[in-house]
Amino acid sequence: MSANTYDAIVIGSGISGGWAAKELTEKGLKTIMLERGRNIEHVKDYVNATKNPWDFPHRGGRTQKMIDDYPVLKRDYPLNEVNLDYWASDKDSPYTEIKRFDWFRGYHVGGRSLMWGRQSYRWADVDFEANLKDGIAVDWPIRYKDIAPWYSYAEKFAGISGNRDGLSILPDGDFMPPMEMNVVEKDVAKRLKEYYKELRPMIIGRTANITLPHNNRTNCQYRNKCWLGCPFGAYFSTQSATLPAAMATGNLTVRPWSIVTRILYDKDTKKAKGVEVLDAETNQTYQYFAKIVFLNASTVNSAWILMNSATDVWDGGLGSSSGELGHNLMDHHLNVGASGRVEGYEDKYYFGRRANGFYIPRFRNLNGDKRDYIRGFGYQGSASREGWSRDIAEMNIGGAFKDALTEPGSWEMGMGGFGETLPNHDNKISLDKTKKDKWGLPVIAFDAELKDNELKMRKDMESDAKEILEAAGVKDVQTYSVNPFLGRGIHEMGTARMGRDPKTSVLNEWNQVWDAKNVFVTDGSFMTSSACQNPSLTYMAMTARAANHAVELLKKNEI
Repeated sequence: MSANTYDAIVIGSGISGGWAAKELTEKGLKTIMLERGRNIEHVKDYVNATKNPWDFPHRGGRTQKMIDDYPVLKRDYPLNEVNLDYWASDKDSPYTEIKRFDWFRGYHVGGRSLMWGRQSYRWADVDFEANLKDGIAVDWPIRYKDIAPWYSYAEKFAGISGNRDGLSILPDGDFMPPMEMNVVEKDVAKRLKEYYKELRPMIIGRTANITLPHNNRTNCQYRNKCWLGCPFGAYFSTQSATLPAAMATGNLTVRPWSIVTRILYDKDTKKAKGVEVLDAETNQTYQYFAKIVFLNASTVNSAWILMNSATDVWDGGLGSSSGELGHNLMDHHLNVGASGRVEGYEDKYYFGRRANGFYIPRFRNLNGDKRDYIRGFGYQGSASREGWSRDIAEMNIGGAFKDALTEPGSWEMGMGGFGETLPNHDNKISLDKTKKDKWGLPVIAFDAELKDNELKMRKDMESDAKEILEAAGVKDVQTYSVNPFLGRGIHEMGTARMGRDPKTSVLNEWNQVWDAKNVFVTDGSFMTSSACQNPSLTYMAMTARAANHAVELLKKNEI
């Protein structure tokens, strides 16, 4: 085996790339994992993980220079000084917005597995069947029974804490003991159960924070600093879980600063033979060769790589023969919900800073409910007490003000909706060859927006949140619905969807590119629909499933 030849190449090191590397190396394949950004070593490079708010010059906020340097990131919470270097540079890596799309990226080893929200939910049969029943887009080529064993496999390794709630819309998994709701959440959940006759249950979130020691990782310490990198390894990330497992095999090589510009396609064999890489530090070009390529650069970047590949065979790039590559871009739409004040718990508090909240699963367009839109949404939220940073209008100076701030403030409860976005051929990305990034590469152009179905859904997401909180006794409930733009969920999906027919999809049921069967795409780009649950657990399970299939085919000399 030459220096640049491996059994497998994994492009990207985020949640799905880390899983691909783990699975392929554990099955004996010499594998190289290519990451376009810098290396971040577990524990050693979590430089802000143990700092307090007062250790930061601007107490964790943002400066005018940061606002100027990050015109996209400034649109939401990611722009702050505590982990700014985890987010991709808007100036180095620009993109074109034909329609507004808030694209928040992480270009480093571990990708967004270091910054994700960790909510981890299975899909149900209704989610995999929805496109077929609704006559939307194309049918998923798999059903829940096909992925259920792989959900279990992923949960057991990643460490998902949660309660077995017995809900058909949200199948139970192989969970660690759940985190607890606080006293207000427990009482509200009880009231909702009585009021809605169990049709709108409130449960503790299912999260990739371990509650017991697991695989040389220490259980969650309730610091709620997850997105700074966890020195305890308490939440699932590439660094804490899949990368150590892959490295332990002795079969993995990690190459950071490696921008994959295209997959090398062999017209004679109709397979990929490797990839071309631009070194992000030296601008030198290299080629790496392998029998299998796993594309896990994240939804948009994976489509970008496919569009740049095999253009001498297909104008639209590798996987474009169906006309669907780059299309059907989805995200969960959010920034809509409600909050209010809770009375009567002034003598109650909670322990630590729980890195989790409650979840209300989808209840619309189920159990006989019929709306003027299809699909549905879930809610995530929490109850908490105001802290020392609150404003006390009656006081603003002196000893009485200081004394007041030593006592916690009033209880508040809030929740926000996560709505399903339908796959739509018109929601798409393309290459903008008139604009270049820092490395002289063409950038992505976004042309996607919420359509009528999502806009109708948002009305219910707002009004139902108010109704639920008021039914639970929450006072002074205020609703909000702002920034109805895609990207803000940071759950990009679609662009290289799975399907049953190569004429209408990019990938088959095993995540293989129809036009190059040794190329597997297992990040969010494979998603045929979006459901309303957080998608990362599905990426993990599908990656493990695809890697197992890839190795089986390799053993049979079928790829």
